[in-house]
Amino acid sequence: MQSIDLFMAAMSFALGACIGSFLNVCIYRLPAGESIVAPGSRCNQCRTPLRWYDNVPLVSYLVLRGHCRDCGASFSARYWVVELVTALISATLFLRFGPTVDYLGYLYFACALLAITYIDLDHQIIPDVVTLPGIVIGLLLAAATANGDVVAALERSALGTLLGGGILWVVAWSYHAVTGREGMGGGDVKLLAMIGAFLGWQAVLLTLLLASFIGSAIGIATMIARGADTKLAIPFGPFLSLGALVALFCGHAIVSWYISYLGWSTI
Repeated sequence: MQSIDLFMAAMSFALGACIGSFLNVCIYRLPAGESIVAPGSRCNQCRTPLRWYDNVPLVSYLVLRGHCRDCGASFSARYWVVELVTALISATLFLRFGPTVDYLGYLYFACALLAITYIDLDHQIIPDVVTLPGIVIGLLLAAATANGDVVAALERSALGTLLGGGILWVVAWSYHAVTGREGMGGGDVKLLAMIGAFLGWQAVLLTLLLASFIGSAIGIATMIARGADTKLAIPFGPFLSLGALVALFCGHAIVSWYISYLGWSTI
Protein backbone atom coordinates (compact mmCIF):
# COMPACT_ATOMS: atom_id res chain seq x y z
CA MET A 1 0.00 0.00 0.00
CA GLN A 2 2.82 2.37 0.87
CA SER A 3 4.57 1.68 -2.44
CA ILE A 4 1.34 2.52 -4.27
CA ASP A 5 1.08 5.81 -2.37
CA LEU A 6 4.67 6.69 -3.24
CA PHE A 7 4.06 5.84 -6.88
CA MET A 8 0.98 8.08 -6.98
CA ALA A 9 2.90 10.87 -5.27
CA ALA A 10 5.62 10.50 -7.90
CA MET A 11 2.97 10.70 -10.63
CA SER A 12 1.56 13.85 -9.04
CA PHE A 13 5.11 15.28 -8.98
CA ALA A 14 5.43 14.56 -12.72
CA LEU A 15 2.00 16.08 -13.36
CA GLY A 16 3.02 19.18 -11.46
CA ALA A 17 6.21 19.50 -13.52
CA CYS A 18 4.17 19.35 -16.74
CA ILE A 19 1.75 21.96 -15.39
CA GLY A 20 4.74 24.10 -14.41
CA SER A 21 5.95 23.96 -18.00
CA PHE A 22 2.55 25.27 -19.11
CA LEU A 23 2.67 27.96 -16.41
CA ASN A 24 5.90 29.26 -17.94
CA VAL A 25 4.01 29.74 -21.20
CA CYS A 26 1.22 31.60 -19.38
CA ILE A 27 3.66 33.81 -17.48
CA TYR A 28 5.37 34.86 -20.71
CA ARG A 29 2.39 35.14 -23.05
CA LEU A 30 -0.54 36.42 -20.99
CA PRO A 31 0.91 39.91 -20.38
CA ALA A 32 1.80 40.12 -24.07
CA GLY A 33 -1.75 39.25 -25.11
CA GLU A 34 -0.56 36.15 -26.96
CA SER A 35 -2.34 32.82 -27.21
CA ILE A 36 -1.29 30.28 -24.60
CA VAL A 37 -2.32 27.44 -26.93
CA ALA A 38 -0.61 28.14 -30.24
CA PRO A 39 2.05 28.22 -31.46
CA GLY A 40 3.88 25.61 -29.41
CA SER A 41 6.89 26.29 -27.20
CA ARG A 42 9.76 27.92 -29.05
CA CYS A 43 13.03 29.72 -28.43
CA ASN A 44 12.34 33.39 -27.77
CA GLN A 45 15.60 34.33 -29.51
CA CYS A 46 15.65 32.37 -32.79
CA ARG A 47 11.92 31.45 -32.70
CA THR A 48 12.70 27.83 -33.52
CA PRO A 49 9.99 25.45 -32.21
CA LEU A 50 11.31 23.22 -29.43
CA ARG A 51 11.55 19.53 -30.25
CA TRP A 52 9.55 17.28 -27.95
CA TYR A 53 12.69 15.88 -26.38
CA ASP A 54 13.92 19.42 -25.69
CA ASN A 55 10.69 20.24 -23.90
CA VAL A 56 10.59 17.54 -21.20
CA PRO A 57 9.88 19.31 -17.88
CA LEU A 58 12.87 19.56 -15.52
CA VAL A 59 14.99 17.14 -17.55
CA SER A 60 15.54 19.02 -20.82
CA TYR A 61 16.75 22.18 -19.12
CA LEU A 62 19.45 20.23 -17.30
CA VAL A 63 20.45 18.24 -20.38
CA LEU A 64 20.78 21.39 -22.50
CA ARG A 65 22.36 23.29 -19.60
CA GLY A 66 19.82 26.05 -20.01
CA HIS A 67 20.56 26.83 -23.66
CA CYS A 68 18.75 26.56 -26.98
CA ARG A 69 19.96 23.60 -29.02
CA ASP A 70 19.81 25.65 -32.26
CA CYS A 71 21.08 29.16 -31.52
CA GLY A 72 22.71 28.69 -28.12
CA ALA A 73 20.66 31.42 -26.45
CA SER A 74 20.37 30.96 -22.71
CA PHE A 75 17.05 30.19 -21.06
CA SER A 76 16.24 31.78 -17.73
CA ALA A 77 16.66 29.46 -14.75
CA ARG A 78 13.19 30.61 -13.74
CA TYR A 79 11.67 28.12 -16.19
CA TRP A 80 13.23 25.24 -14.30
CA VAL A 81 12.39 26.74 -10.90
CA VAL A 82 8.72 27.18 -11.80
CA GLU A 83 8.53 23.57 -12.96
CA LEU A 84 10.20 22.30 -9.79
CA VAL A 85 8.09 24.39 -7.42
CA THR A 86 4.88 23.36 -9.17
CA ALA A 87 5.94 19.71 -9.02
CA LEU A 88 6.68 19.93 -5.30
CA ILE A 89 3.39 21.69 -4.58
CA SER A 90 1.49 19.07 -6.57
CA ALA A 91 3.13 16.19 -4.71
CA THR A 92 2.60 17.86 -1.33
CA LEU A 93 -1.08 18.50 -2.03
CA PHE A 94 -1.53 14.92 -3.22
CA LEU A 95 0.04 13.53 -0.04
CA ARG A 96 -2.32 15.70 1.97
CA PHE A 97 -5.59 15.26 0.07
CA GLY A 98 -5.07 12.18 -2.10
CA PRO A 99 -6.84 11.77 -5.47
CA THR A 100 -9.74 14.06 -4.57
CA VAL A 101 -11.49 17.18 -5.80
CA ASP A 102 -9.65 19.08 -3.05
CA TYR A 103 -6.33 18.11 -4.61
CA LEU A 104 -7.34 19.33 -8.06
CA GLY A 105 -8.95 22.51 -6.78
CA TYR A 106 -6.06 23.57 -4.57
CA LEU A 107 -3.55 22.63 -7.25
CA TYR A 108 -5.33 25.03 -9.60
CA PHE A 109 -5.28 27.65 -6.85
CA ALA A 110 -1.55 27.25 -6.18
CA CYS A 111 -0.74 27.36 -9.90
CA ALA A 112 -2.74 30.55 -10.30
CA LEU A 113 -0.77 32.10 -7.43
CA LEU A 114 2.54 31.11 -9.03
CA ALA A 115 1.58 32.62 -12.38
CA ILE A 116 0.36 35.81 -10.70
CA THR A 117 3.58 36.11 -8.71
CA TYR A 118 5.88 36.14 -11.71
CA ILE A 119 3.59 38.22 -13.93
CA ASP A 120 3.29 40.86 -11.22
CA LEU A 121 7.04 40.86 -10.62
CA ASP A 122 7.72 41.35 -14.34
CA HIS A 123 4.91 43.69 -15.38
CA GLN A 124 3.21 45.00 -12.21
CA ILE A 125 -0.12 43.64 -13.37
CA ILE A 126 -2.39 40.84 -12.18
CA PRO A 127 -4.46 39.56 -15.12
CA ASP A 128 -8.23 39.37 -14.65
CA VAL A 129 -8.16 36.24 -16.80
CA VAL A 130 -6.53 34.48 -13.85
CA THR A 131 -8.29 35.99 -10.84
CA LEU A 132 -11.90 36.30 -12.01
CA PRO A 133 -12.26 32.65 -13.13
CA GLY A 134 -10.38 31.76 -9.94
CA ILE A 135 -13.11 33.34 -7.82
CA VAL A 136 -15.75 31.25 -9.58
CA ILE A 137 -13.67 28.06 -9.25
CA GLY A 138 -13.11 28.78 -5.56
CA LEU A 139 -16.86 29.04 -4.99
CA LEU A 140 -17.48 25.84 -6.97
CA LEU A 141 -14.78 24.03 -5.01
CA ALA A 142 -16.46 25.06 -1.75
CA ALA A 143 -19.74 23.62 -2.98
CA ALA A 144 -18.16 20.43 -4.34
CA THR A 145 -16.28 19.66 -1.13
CA ALA A 146 -18.99 20.65 1.35
CA ASN A 147 -19.71 18.05 4.00
CA GLY A 148 -23.44 17.96 3.45
CA ASP A 149 -24.20 21.66 3.99
CA VAL A 150 -23.56 23.21 0.59
CA VAL A 151 -25.25 26.49 1.48
CA ALA A 152 -23.03 27.03 4.52
CA ALA A 153 -19.91 26.20 2.51
CA LEU A 154 -20.90 28.67 -0.21
CA GLU A 155 -21.62 31.31 2.40
CA ARG A 156 -18.13 30.90 3.90
CA SER A 157 -16.53 31.09 0.47
CA ALA A 158 -18.63 34.10 -0.56
CA LEU A 159 -17.84 35.86 2.71
CA GLY A 160 -14.15 35.26 2.10
CA THR A 161 -14.50 36.72 -1.39
CA LEU A 162 -16.32 39.82 -0.17
CA LEU A 163 -14.03 40.35 2.81
CA GLY A 164 -10.87 39.83 0.76
CA GLY A 165 -11.89 42.18 -2.00
CA GLY A 166 -13.53 44.63 0.38
CA ILE A 167 -10.58 45.09 2.71
CA LEU A 168 -8.12 45.93 -0.05
CA TRP A 169 -10.65 48.11 -1.87
CA VAL A 170 -11.09 50.22 1.26
CA VAL A 171 -7.31 50.39 1.75
CA ALA A 172 -6.75 51.41 -1.88
CA TRP A 173 -9.53 54.01 -1.79
CA SER A 174 -8.31 55.47 1.50
CA TYR A 175 -4.70 55.70 0.33
CA HIS A 176 -5.72 57.45 -2.87
CA ALA A 177 -8.00 59.84 -0.97
CA VAL A 178 -5.21 60.82 1.43
CA THR A 179 -2.19 60.93 -0.91
CA GLY A 180 -3.73 61.44 -4.33
CA ARG A 181 -1.67 58.51 -5.59
CA GLU A 182 -2.63 54.97 -6.46
CA GLY A 183 -0.96 52.71 -3.93
CA MET A 184 -2.70 49.46 -4.74
CA GLY A 185 -4.21 48.30 -8.01
CA GLY A 186 -7.49 46.59 -8.70
CA GLY A 187 -5.60 43.41 -9.46
CA ASP A 188 -4.59 43.07 -5.82
CA VAL A 189 -8.22 43.52 -4.77
CA LYS A 190 -9.37 40.73 -7.09
CA LEU A 191 -6.47 38.52 -6.03
CA LEU A 192 -7.39 38.68 -2.34
CA ALA A 193 -11.02 38.09 -3.30
CA MET A 194 -9.91 34.91 -5.10
CA ILE A 195 -7.89 33.86 -2.07
CA GLY A 196 -10.97 34.35 0.10
CA ALA A 197 -13.09 32.26 -2.26
CA PHE A 198 -10.70 29.32 -1.90
CA LEU A 199 -9.63 29.61 1.73
CA GLY A 200 -12.41 31.48 3.54
CA TRP A 201 -12.45 34.69 5.56
CA GLN A 202 -10.14 33.50 8.34
CA ALA A 203 -7.38 32.77 5.84
CA VAL A 204 -7.93 36.21 4.27
CA LEU A 205 -6.93 37.86 7.53
CA LEU A 206 -3.92 35.57 7.97
CA THR A 207 -2.85 36.06 4.35
CA LEU A 208 -3.07 39.83 4.62
CA LEU A 209 -1.14 39.83 7.89
CA LEU A 210 1.65 37.66 6.50
CA ALA A 211 1.78 39.58 3.20
CA SER A 212 1.95 42.94 4.97
CA PHE A 213 4.68 41.80 7.33
CA ILE A 214 6.85 40.16 4.66
CA GLY A 215 6.16 42.92 2.14
CA SER A 216 7.06 45.66 4.59
CA ALA A 217 10.32 43.97 5.56
CA ILE A 218 11.38 43.39 1.95
CA GLY A 219 10.13 46.81 0.85
CA ILE A 220 12.12 48.65 3.52
CA ALA A 221 15.22 46.61 2.75
CA THR A 222 14.81 47.34 -0.98
CA MET A 223 14.39 51.08 -0.40
CA ILE A 224 17.50 51.18 1.77
CA ALA A 225 19.52 49.17 -0.75
CA ARG A 226 18.45 51.39 -3.66
CA GLY A 227 18.47 54.64 -1.73
CA ALA A 228 14.84 55.18 -2.78
CA ASP A 229 11.98 56.91 -0.97
CA THR A 230 8.53 55.69 -0.02
CA LYS A 231 7.29 56.28 -3.59
CA LEU A 232 9.18 53.19 -4.76
CA ALA A 233 6.62 50.87 -6.39
CA ILE A 234 6.82 47.30 -5.13
CA PRO A 235 4.23 44.78 -6.39
CA PHE A 236 2.08 43.40 -3.59
CA GLY A 237 0.73 40.40 -5.50
CA PRO A 238 3.75 38.15 -4.83
CA PHE A 239 3.44 38.76 -1.08
CA LEU A 240 -0.29 38.04 -1.11
CA SER A 241 0.41 34.85 -3.06
CA LEU A 242 3.11 33.77 -0.62
CA GLY A 243 0.85 34.53 2.33
CA ALA A 244 -1.95 32.51 0.73
CA LEU A 245 0.32 29.50 0.16
CA VAL A 246 1.44 29.63 3.79
CA ALA A 247 -2.20 29.86 4.85
CA LEU A 248 -3.09 26.90 2.62
CA PHE A 249 -0.39 24.60 3.98
CA CYS A 250 0.13 25.90 7.53
CA GLY A 251 -2.81 28.17 8.30
CA HIS A 252 -4.53 25.88 10.77
CA ALA A 253 -1.29 25.20 12.64
CA ILE A 254 -0.45 28.92 12.82
CA VAL A 255 -3.90 29.89 14.11
CA SER A 256 -3.87 27.04 16.65
CA TRP A 257 -0.43 28.09 17.89
CA TYR A 258 -1.53 31.70 18.21
CA ILE A 259 -4.67 30.78 20.13
CA SER A 260 -2.59 28.57 22.43
CA TYR A 261 -0.05 31.36 22.87
CA LEU A 262 -2.79 33.75 23.98
CA GLY A 263 -4.18 31.13 26.30
CA TRP A 264 -7.55 30.99 24.58
CA SER A 265 -9.51 27.77 24.48
CA THR A 266 -11.77 28.82 21.61
CA ILE A 267 -11.73 31.35 18.81
